[in-house]
Amino acid sequence: MVLEEFIDNLADRIVNYANSSDVKSKKTLDFMTPESRSKTTDLKLPLEGLGPQSVMDDIDEFLKQCVKTNRGEFMNPLWGGLNITAFAGEVISALTNQSMYTYELAPLATLIEQTIIKRMSELIGFAEGFGTMTTGGSNGNMLGMLCARQSILPQSSKIGFDGSKYVAFVSSESHYSVLMSANVVGIGHQNVIKVACDEKGRMKSSSLKEEIARSRANGFVPFCIIATSGTTVRGAFDPVDEIAEIAHSESIWLHVDAAWGGSCLFSSKKRQLMKGVELADSICWDAHKMMGMPLICSAFIVKNPKILSSVCSHGDVAHYLFHDETKDIDLGRFSLQCGRRNDSLKLWLAWREIGDSGWAKMVERYCGLADYLEERIIAEPNLEMCSHREWTNVCFRYNDNSRTDDLNMLNMEIRNRLLKEGEIIVSRSNVDDKIVLRPVISNPAVDKEIIESLIEKVKYHALEIISGIPSYN
Repeated sequence: MVLEEFIDNLADRIVNYANSSDVKSKKTLDFMTPESRSKTTDLKLPLEGLGPQSVMDDIDEFLKQCVKTNRGEFMNPLWGGLNITAFAGEVISALTNQSMYTYELAPLATLIEQTIIKRMSELIGFAEGFGTMTTGGSNGNMLGMLCARQSILPQSSKIGFDGSKYVAFVSSESHYSVLMSANVVGIGHQNVIKVACDEKGRMKSSSLKEEIARSRANGFVPFCIIATSGTTVRGAFDPVDEIAEIAHSESIWLHVDAAWGGSCLFSSKKRQLMKGVELADSICWDAHKMMGMPLICSAFIVKNPKILSSVCSHGDVAHYLFHDETKDIDLGRFSLQCGRRNDSLKLWLAWREIGDSGWAKMVERYCGLADYLEERIIAEPNLEMCSHREWTNVCFRYNDNSRTDDLNMLNMEIRNRLLKEGEIIVSRSNVDDKIVLRPVISNPAVDKEIIESLIEKVKYHALEIISGIPSYN
């Protein structure tokens, strides 16, 4: 198969997949157990190659079985949809196959990444902000904690900890990656103190003060606070301005996990959710979430570039890559990765196409759809909101007020039936002691028709369960 024919065949499949988001009759997921899928799919790696036609056959099978994340009915995680411009950037990044460690090997890509980081820094309010693209918000939170360690112990990148008992503070609803970060940084899970949240899921600044004072009294050294802008379940925004005031008065590094909520900074109507973010020391922001970039596209930005340089310092060991004359332009000096793909091109292309105003319209459209979903839930007598909503996470459940003891089991089974049905996919989460359904609006293909369908399907499956009708799967 010649190159042109191969690409034409591939392009046909790409177009068919991209257009599938407009087909209402297709499923988002064909639910199968891992055992069933393994039995019905040829996954073997052969001793002798199967030839170029097998490539197209295998692509067809993969596209048939994959979750259709481009469909508006896909409302499960904090990301979804297909941005065709960003997709083009992803293809070109793979085609050119550049590594981002030196300007020499990725000249224009280096300047593009610097442009992205600079604009994000401006939106945050960091006058001299600097940063790097990372493997996601988890990696960004780890870098934030490493920078906090470096700030309080400037020699720690060389000699490690000094024997003091260091503690970090996060909200009780923070992302699980902060515990992984504590493991990697070396303080351990037990030295991550979870601060109480208010009824809206936001860290209570009064409780933070109390926990810091208690830690100091017990001989611990507070070194890092991680505030969350957009929690995973509720979409809550910690009061960054209040937390920053405490962090500064206590001389503690403040990192903001804005992996999910950072996009609010584009909207004049929503950016107050991150009021005070310019007072933070570092921030992570995932463009592959609400901004809709293909995974992965995530930035870590720090106010003081020297801290990041120290965290990622490796001495002169890599003399075969890095040279003094290019020390300020080689991005590998500011990253924990060596080989690193070009994740900035797709975002740069999409940003140039729609501008800041396009991102603002996107944010406000998603928030408007979340408003609509909340209104529809409130209007239904047997549905109830289970948490205050600030962002596009909508936590609700079915409650006909006659099944108090097993409401959690009922809503768990509703979600199971939605999953097996395979048309609309939402997450199942916990809010306090309640099992809730948590659709998230972060997909350009979502519309009011899909929201209406979600409401009707939840009610339909609830009545099935209450009536004792078994699941068809």
